[in-house]
This record gives sequence, C-alpha cells and structure tokens, in this order.
Amino acid sequence: MFKPCVMIPVYDHEHAIGAVVEAVLAHGLPCMLVDDGSKPSCARVLDQLAAAHPGSVMLVRHAVNQGKGGAVLTGFHSAAQAGYTHLLQVDADGQHATSDIPRFIALARLHPHAVIAGCPVYDESVPKLRLYARYLTHVWIWINTLSFAIRDSMCGFRIYPVAPVVALASRCALGKRMNFDPEILVRLFWDGVQVVNLPTRVTYPSDGVSHFNALRDNVLISRMHTVLFFGMLIRLPKLLARKWRSA
Repeated sequence: MFKPCVMIPVYDHEHAIGAVVEAVLAHGLPCMLVDDGSKPSCARVLDQLAAAHPGSVMLVRHAVNQGKGGAVLTGFHSAAQAGYTHLLQVDADGQHATSDIPRFIALARLHPHAVIAGCPVYDESVPKLRLYARYLTHVWIWINTLSFAIRDSMCGFRIYPVAPVVALASRCALGKRMNFDPEILVRLFWDGVQVVNLPTRVTYPSDGVSHFNALRDNVLISRMHTVLFFGMLIRLPKLLARKWRSA
C-alpha cells in the first residue's frame, strides 16, 4: 500500500502558508498542517485553511513552540495514526518548488522503503553566507556516514516512509529544532534506509521570515555533529562492511 500525505510544519508564516497549501492541494494530496505554537494571527489563518478544505487539510496544534523537529515528529505520529505510509515534508515559507511534488511522489513509489531527499538548486535569492555554511554540515554528514549518499542534509523538502521514522523516534531522542533535518537522515542511513537524492529548485523565502537562530541553532547543530561522530565510531565496522559490499 502507498498512501502519502503532505506535512507542513508552521510557525508564524501566515503570509505564505495559504499559497503553499493551495499549491499542495492542486496535486490532489491530503495536507497536514502542524501549528507549532504560532501567534494568534497565524493560528487564525490556519483555522481558516482547515475550515475551507474539510477532508483535505488536517490541522494539528502545539500550544507551545517546540521547534521544527518537534513539529515534524508530531506530524509523523499523526500520520501513522491516520494510516499514511509516506510523509512529504514541505516548508511553510514558500521556498520549495511544489511543482516538483509529482516527482517526489513518483520516486517514492519506485523506492517505497527509501527517503527521497531534496537536493537544492538555488537561485540568486540564497544568502551566500548560508550557502557556504551548508558545506560545513555536508562534510560532517559525509564523515558521519562514511558515504556521499546524502548530497544535502539540510533541505526540508523530502518524502519519508513513515514506519522507519516512527520506529527510530521511539528508541532515540531526535533533535527538536533545526538540527532535526540532518540528524534524521544520518540515523536513518545508519539503520539501512536508502537515501535517493532529487534535485529541486529552492528560493529564500517568499515571506521574508526565517526562524533560524544563528547562536542557538549553530550550537545545536555543532553538538549534533559531535554526537553523530562518536555514534559513527561505534558503528564503524558495520559502516565499513556496508561500504565494502557496495564497492
């Protein structure tokens, strides 16, 4: 069975979320909005979207902001309870090319046990400092997996099989903020889940709102890389054996 759902974590993106939801619904897929403790003005917009699309838009709400990773994990648990097999994660700020949704769905059908991970193709809107800083994370991800299988670990446009993520989250405390996107890919890779990379256009962002906290999130990401590095050392024989088998 292949039953996908689009999930959008939302935190104060009231100016962009309406267009993102309409673009998603145009592809005939159900949409789950996870309100991660947004302010009242955004919460009202989300209520209106859910009311305008009964049966197509499901709204799940956090009373207090938990971070992007926390919102995504809530989406996974809700998707599992609703019987969805795959979850397509899309950011709320409009930076992802929703026109590529059929490509993600098609690849997920071909590789139902894999993560289909968006690999960004940027335009001129990308901040150069953010672009260059991403490569530091890329290098650490390649070290911590002993592989180049994950071409970009920070793009939030990706489709997951639900069951392996729920199983992983049940035994491992995953990052709740901007450290979630890279950590989940590494840990799924360690679990033997294939990662299929899909180039996709990314812009920065349509509503001018970014919730990346330079100090907090860089500290969390640095700590994550350190934890993953020691996790890689523990798994080194297994990772080397996998690399040898695939050579």
